[in-house]
Amino acid sequence: MKFGAEFQENIFPPWRLSYIAYDKLNQELKTRQSSHAWTEKDEAEFIQLMDSELNKVYDFINAKMAEVDARILYCERTIQTTSDAIFNAMEETLTDILFDINDLSKFTRLNFKAIQKLLKKHDRSTGLSLKETYVEKLREKPLDKQRFDVALVYISALHDMCRNRGKPSSGTGISQDGQETTTFTYWVHPDNVTEVKSIIMLHLPVHIFNTSKKFETSDAAVSNVYLDNSDFDLYTGRLQRDEMAEAIRLKWYGSCSSNDIYFERETHRETSSDGSSTKDRFCIPESRVNSFLSGQYTVEDMAVELKEKEMDESTMKDILFTATGIQESIEQKGLEPVLRVFYHRTTFQLPSTQALYISLDTDLAFIREDHLQGDWRRPDVGIDYPFDYLSKQDVLRFPYAVLETRLGQEPPTWLRSLVEGHLVHEVPRFSKYLHGVSHLYKKHLPLVPWWLSEMNADIRKPRIENLGLTRSRSFKPLIDGQYRRASIQERERSSRQGVMRDTKLNGAELSRRNSNDNLAANEGFTLIELNPSPEHSTVHLAPSATQPLLSDNASSINISKFNPKRNKPFYSVSEPEVTDSKGHLLSKKSLNESVDLESGTPKKVIKVKVDPKTFFSNERTFISWLQFCALLLTVALNLLNFGDKVSRIVGGVFIGVSSAVALYALYRFEKRAWMISRRSIGRYDDLWGPAILCLILVVALLLNLYLRFR
Repeated sequence: MKFGAEFQENIFPPWRLSYIAYDKLNQELKTRQSSHAWTEKDEAEFIQLMDSELNKVYDFINAKMAEVDARILYCERTIQTTSDAIFNAMEETLTDILFDINDLSKFTRLNFKAIQKLLKKHDRSTGLSLKETYVEKLREKPLDKQRFDVALVYISALHDMCRNRGKPSSGTGISQDGQETTTFTYWVHPDNVTEVKSIIMLHLPVHIFNTSKKFETSDAAVSNVYLDNSDFDLYTGRLQRDEMAEAIRLKWYGSCSSNDIYFERETHRETSSDGSSTKDRFCIPESRVNSFLSGQYTVEDMAVELKEKEMDESTMKDILFTATGIQESIEQKGLEPVLRVFYHRTTFQLPSTQALYISLDTDLAFIREDHLQGDWRRPDVGIDYPFDYLSKQDVLRFPYAVLETRLGQEPPTWLRSLVEGHLVHEVPRFSKYLHGVSHLYKKHLPLVPWWLSEMNADIRKPRIENLGLTRSRSFKPLIDGQYRRASIQERERSSRQGVMRDTKLNGAELSRRNSNDNLAANEGFTLIELNPSPEHSTVHLAPSATQPLLSDNASSINISKFNPKRNKPFYSVSEPEVTDSKGHLLSKKSLNESVDLESGTPKKVIKVKVDPKTFFSNERTFISWLQFCALLLTVALNLLNFGDKVSRIVGGVFIGVSSAVALYALYRFEKRAWMISRRSIGRYDDLWGPAILCLILVVALLLNLYLRFR
């Protein structure tokens, strides 16, 4: 399918006018080139058109995100009451917001692809290089989907509150030492990432790395530096799945300034019942890494420091055993840094069990490590994906997200539907390390992973009906083809049948964790605590309406504890200027008008259903506009049929005015009906329509007088 047809097919009808005018710009390129040679004037005018369309799309995204922020804030303030009706209403509202973010993510992705296609066509047909020079403008006004991740984290926390009816999530996870689990890996196309996140979020809460500090966008970043030798013995052993084949890496979370560096070792055991791997790891300060790799900082030195910290004897013994094995492998095999793997990770897990653990890695990049000057990692590389400053020989950007599921129970129905559907593509035994090395060091390797042939294929599949997040003909949210209430009943039925059971899976690929595997499985992510406590921390959200949520200076959040009876919002803002999709300022009264924050009781204005009279009122407004158009059309027809030349000219003008007003009235009617059905926050009155109508009528009358008396 050509991109033009794909673009039209994926347009969300209510936002049609806000998409980039792809067909118009494409036609401009063809028309100008067919009529004459491309000139500097053509180039300037085309760039002006591109800038105008980029501004339109970017402003629309900011306006919609400001509306989303206001709706999330409203939900957080309303949810402080402990009424079941309020929890149900807010859970439904949060689901609606989730659908809007999914639609907005697809909108952003489609427009970004359209701009890239237009720039590519321009460069190919004109011989110029606009794509390279336009990068700066796309950085100033980025069309990236990362900006929605912060909102998704907030929605997950609030959704979990509604699901638990304000009660604390029980525990931070049950230890799984010795429990058998199975791991499956899937690729997710960028078009489907937000939808997959949203589906998982409806069933599992999001984990947050390090809840002791405010949540920042860099907290989702995970970096790994893998070790190997010049013969790539570790790579070959892992690829061939040799007995006791190792993978050794250094991992840190967040920015490169993190002081905690984890040495991790994964060992393949072919003789085990399932041919699985065991993982173990320990943490050392960043300042000790180089000396540990060189052998100057020994295990004996580490033991002395651990004793000074009065560490538990059993834990210290495990750490020293792991450190000894890793240091011996480094010395005997001549290991040094060869590859860095970077990604943003979102993890999902039930609060009361680790029998179901899911991670989704996006923005995956592989970077060559040169080990210059004996440093364990390159100082010129941070966490600023997509690492544009690196040469093509030093970086590989993976085109898909990686979804990984770890199960210690029967998979729930919703997860089975997800992984068997069109949104993901299963890749058994996929390894980030093997993939990165096979690309960046291809000349040195006789063997490569089997899945490289999959990279040339389009992993997108035909959409399966009634699967995932869709909308009805009236744009109502549907989850797997069902309205939210039916979906909840199905989820509860699945829960009763075994989602919370500790049933162990039978079959291939079961992996037994050792004493340190629980830590490795969690990847350092700590569960969001939503325990009622008078000593609560706050969540701050105050993004500018003109700034991406995940920009460098975007506000950060701190999700820790929640008390439903307190007055101060858990999800609070520092007096933000919240606007609707039109950019109009929403007052604090409008954000609080549906709940009494002092008493914690809801007011009567909260309604789950929209009053039908509201729709009838909208229809009456539309009909009144049509009545005016009919009157104006009657006058115009009389002037045409029974007047002189001047009257016929004026009659034609009035017919044009009447037609324009009728079409405008239809547009306002449809838009207002959509806003009512979605309970959208925004202005329902028409600020400019009547004023413009009066102006047009005055101009028409003045034209009549001018033609009559000239």
